[in-house]
Amino acid sequence: MKLLTCISLLIFGGAFGFTRLFDPSSSRRYLVRQSKLSPPFNRLEGDNFTVLKMAKGFGKKTEKSASQQQADFQSALAKLQAEDVPILGCDADQPHSFSAAIWTTLSEVSESDEEQKMCVVFEKIPMSGLASFIEDFSVLKMQQRLIEQLPELERISVSLLEKGVGPALVIETAPRTDEEIGQKIERSSSEESYIEENAERAMRSFVDRLVVGEKACPFTKDSKVAGIGLEAQGIKPGPVGYRFCSSSEVCAILASFWTSICELMGTPEDELSTILLCLPAVAPGTSKEAHDRFAAVVEVVGRYLFLFKGAEIFGLVHFHPAYDRSRIQPFDKPAFGHLPPRNWLRPIIEKNGNEKEANNLTDEELELSDYQRRAPFTMINILRNSQVNAAAGPYSIVDLPLPDGTLTKASGILTYSRNTIAMATKGKQSLQSGLEKEMILAYMK
Repeated sequence: MKLLTCISLLIFGGAFGFTRLFDPSSSRRYLVRQSKLSPPFNRLEGDNFTVLKMAKGFGKKTEKSASQQQADFQSALAKLQAEDVPILGCDADQPHSFSAAIWTTLSEVSESDEEQKMCVVFEKIPMSGLASFIEDFSVLKMQQRLIEQLPELERISVSLLEKGVGPALVIETAPRTDEEIGQKIERSSSEESYIEENAERAMRSFVDRLVVGEKACPFTKDSKVAGIGLEAQGIKPGPVGYRFCSSSEVCAILASFWTSICELMGTPEDELSTILLCLPAVAPGTSKEAHDRFAAVVEVVGRYLFLFKGAEIFGLVHFHPAYDRSRIQPFDKPAFGHLPPRNWLRPIIEKNGNEKEANNLTDEELELSDYQRRAPFTMINILRNSQVNAAAGPYSIVDLPLPDGTLTKASGILTYSRNTIAMATKGKQSLQSGLEKEMILAYMK
């Protein structure tokens, strides 16, 4: 069994640090702390901090005191030491820093093709928080629709140390089979197919062409600054952050995503307004298979944002070169981070007062709405909900009559109507031509 020899990370915004508690490869059994919480973490305050503090499983006392569990916990750790299992201590103490820590650890461990086992101690995370993560991870692995697209998760297991004797997770990976090694090689083949500088240039081109040029977001005036025009609502304009993850593996993607969340949590909005997390190696191309993996990856990203109520603070917008809302589940209901269902578009346009367009646009023209989410590669825009709510205004939620005669609550009517009409007016040829130029730019050597 190949043992993990080093994990040392410091996430933006002061998320977490690891302490080596036991390393079988070292003559020193107890090593010094490798990194510490950085000062920006202390800036977490106000409503955002309160929401995360009260999120599921966090900020609550465990049923047993530390003194009651100490003996059993130390005994369990001693057993792992006897088995030469590496033990790390992590000082994460919030949902976002815990999420960054656990997914970064899973990413590091899953890199090896060989069997591995390790333990991570989270002394500042309540047992209920750890149990919530394990429960959802177990449920995820049983959802065949998603696991078919995310096969790299099948070999990973996460459990509470001896069924919850203490605040520690045991992470194990089974050895990769020949088939799994082949799948990994195929997925990772795209990791060397782009240059980050070119990829960023392509994404900036997309933002300038569509988001700014077609006014898809009226509060973004160029590819460098967002939140313009919301000053009266208390929003300060700030830079757009472009962040990259070169991996094609879902654990690494989630680690990068939570790193970005930590960075936003620890940075004032006038210093970092929003983040575009660029993922050029994730499901590249326009095939059905690429789109299906993209859809699964971003669904899991949103799932874990919801798990600890992070969606109360951040919104997501998902992009892919083959974006097709008719292939995003659920097909006829809202999906977090995605466009409204296709059969909602006419009612939305009509509700906005554009009755002529609602009656005259063809189904093919309505389908062009997908182009507002067709970027040169997979990308996730992480938005501060304070900005989204300010942009939407106080009366943004309306009753929307649907084709089946039911009535539902909907928001963003003005933006979705305007963008759908704009895409139809622009036409497929022009939209596709711009996208193809950016895709070539992103992956050129």
